[in-house]
Amino acid sequence: MIETFGLSKRFGDKLAVDGLSLRAEPGEVMGFLGPNGSGKTTTIRLLMGLLRPSQGRASILGRDCQTDATEIKRHVGYLPEDPFLYPYLSGRELLEFVAGLHGFSRPEARQRAGEALERFGLLADQDGFTVTYSLGMRKRLALAAALVHDPQVLVLDEPTNGLDPQGARQMRDLMLDLAGQGRTVFLSTHLLDAADKICQRIAIIRAGVLRALGTPVELRAQHGCAPDASLEDLFLKVTGAGP
Repeated sequence: MIETFGLSKRFGDKLAVDGLSLRAEPGEVMGFLGPNGSGKTTTIRLLMGLLRPSQGRASILGRDCQTDATEIKRHVGYLPEDPFLYPYLSGRELLEFVAGLHGFSRPEARQRAGEALERFGLLADQDGFTVTYSLGMRKRLALAAALVHDPQVLVLDEPTNGLDPQGARQMRDLMLDLAGQGRTVFLSTHLLDAADKICQRIAIIRAGVLRALGTPVELRAQHGCAPDASLEDLFLKVTGAGP
C-alpha cells in the first residue's frame, strides 16, 4: 500500500508537487500520469526517500517514507526511468550483489540471481559486462534487480522505455501478474494505451496538482467523455491540452 497525505515539494519558488493525497491499494496497478514537468518523478523520489518533502508526508506499507526509508527499501522494488548499473559487473554479479544488499546469503543470492536471469531472458548474457548490454537488456536487468528480493510494492518510472514490443508486452503481463498476487504496483508512464489496459485506477497530475483520480470508467464519466473515449482523449481533457 502507498499513501500520500498533503505531500508537497518546493524547489525555490517552484512548487513541484502541491498537496498530493492519494492511496494505491494492494492488488492494483495504479497509473500515475501527467505531462512532462508535472511532478511525477519528484513524487516518486519523495516516495523512495530520495527527497525530503516541504510539507505533508508519504508512507509505504504503513512506514514513513522519510524516517523509515531504509526499512521500506527492503519491501519495495524501485525502477527509475534511467537506472544505474555498475558497468563492469556482469549481469549475474549485479543481481547477486543486489540480493546480498537485501540480506540474502551468498547461496541464496546466487539462486535468486539465476531465477531472475531466466525469468527476464538474460541467461545467455549473464557473464557479459552490463556496459555491453543493449538498452532493452539493461532495462530488463534493472527490473530483475528491482524484483530480486520479492518486494510487496513496485514503484516503476517509465518501465517500458527502451523495450521492443515483445518486451513491453512481457512487462505489462508481469505487472498484472504481480498485482494478481496482491502486490501494489505504482506505474508512471507516457504510454496511455498500455495504462488503459492494465491500470485498475489512474491518477492524473498537472503542475504538481492532482487533477483526477479513479478508474478509467469513472474518470470518463466525471469529465464528460464518451464511454469509448480513449485514455488519451481523457488525459488531454483533464490536463487542459485537448479541445
